[in-house]
Amino acid sequence: MKILVTGGTGYIGSHTVVELMQNGFDVVIVDALFNSQAKAVDAIEKIVGRRPEFESFDLTCRKKTSDFFDRHTDIQGVIHFAAHKAVGESVKEPLKYYRNNVISLINIIDEMSRHNVQNLVFSSSCTVYGQPDPEFLPIPEHAPIKKAESPYGNTKQIAESIIADTIKAEDKIRGIALRYFNPVGAHESAMIGELPNGVPNNLMPYITQTAYGIRPILKVFGNDYPTPDGTPIRDYIHIMDLAKAHVAAIRRMTDGRMKKNFEIFNIGTGTGYSVLDVINSFEKTSGVKLNYEIAPRREGDTIKVWADPSFSNRELGWKAERNLDDMTRSAWKWEQAYRKGETLFE
Repeated sequence: MKILVTGGTGYIGSHTVVELMQNGFDVVIVDALFNSQAKAVDAIEKIVGRRPEFESFDLTCRKKTSDFFDRHTDIQGVIHFAAHKAVGESVKEPLKYYRNNVISLINIIDEMSRHNVQNLVFSSSCTVYGQPDPEFLPIPEHAPIKKAESPYGNTKQIAESIIADTIKAEDKIRGIALRYFNPVGAHESAMIGELPNGVPNNLMPYITQTAYGIRPILKVFGNDYPTPDGTPIRDYIHIMDLAKAHVAAIRRMTDGRMKKNFEIFNIGTGTGYSVLDVINSFEKTSGVKLNYEIAPRREGDTIKVWADPSFSNRELGWKAERNLDDMTRSAWKWEQAYRKGETLFE
C-alpha cells in the first residue's frame, strides 16, 4: 500500500515515514522544504534500508498538485502534515498561515476526490481547544472548541471543519484527525530529529541548541501563570510514539474499523509537564546546566493543556510508551550527533 506523506521531510513527517516503511508501507513524500531539508530522504533510507519516493513542490499550487496525483495513481492514503506551525510567527504573519495551511489542504482533498483516494489522516493540534475550562482538564475529544489563541490554531480548526464538511457532503473520503499535543525527542538512531531552519520556535530544539552553545540563552516566557511553578504546562509526547499513532490510524481506516467517516483522536501521554519540568529533565539526562532566564509572557500561549488519551488508547489500540526523560535524552543525542557532523544533514 502506498501512502502520500505531505511534509514528509519535516520533523514529524520524517519520523512517521520511517515508522510507515518499517511497517511495510510504500511512501511518496511531497515537501516544499520551507522548514526542512531534502537530506531527510537520505537519512530515512539509511535507517530503513529502502528509499521513499520524493518530490519537492508547493502544495498551494493547484496545477502542480493535480499533476502529481495524475502521475501517482496508486496512492491509497494521504497523511497531511505540510503546514506552517509556529504559534508566535502566526500571530505576526497571519496571512502566511491562512494561505499555506488552508489552500494546501483544499488542493489535497480536491485531488483525493478526483482520483478516488479514500483515506486521509490529518495532522491537527491540541491548539484547537484553546485554553480549556478546568472541568475539561485533562482534555477529552468532546471538549468545547474555543476561539483559537493564534492564527495557527485557527487554521487547524478551519481545516478540521473543511474535512468534516467535505466528508458530510460526499462519501468518497474518510478522515481521521489526530490532535497532537507537544512532540519532542528524536529517533533512537539519532539520524533524524527536530531541525528547524533559523531560530527555533519550539522549546526542545531551543533547549538543545542553548546547551550546545548555539544559542546564548534560553528564554522562559512567563513564570507568573497559575501553575505550580508559574510556567506553562504542556503534554509532551515522544516523536516516535506520535509516529506510531499515524500507522494505527491508517490501519484503522484500511481494516474497516472506523465507526464513522470522520473521527478525531487526542495524541498525548495524559501527563502535563511545565517548562521548568522539561528543563530539569534535560539537565538530568544530559548532565548540562542550562543558561536560561525568565522573559515576559508570549502572545498566543495557553496556560495549561494536557490530553485525556483514553479514547485513542481504546479505539486506536495505541498508547504512548516513552517518558519525559526518554524525550530529553533522545533530543540531546540527536543535537550532539548533528553538531558533530554524524548525520546526513547540512
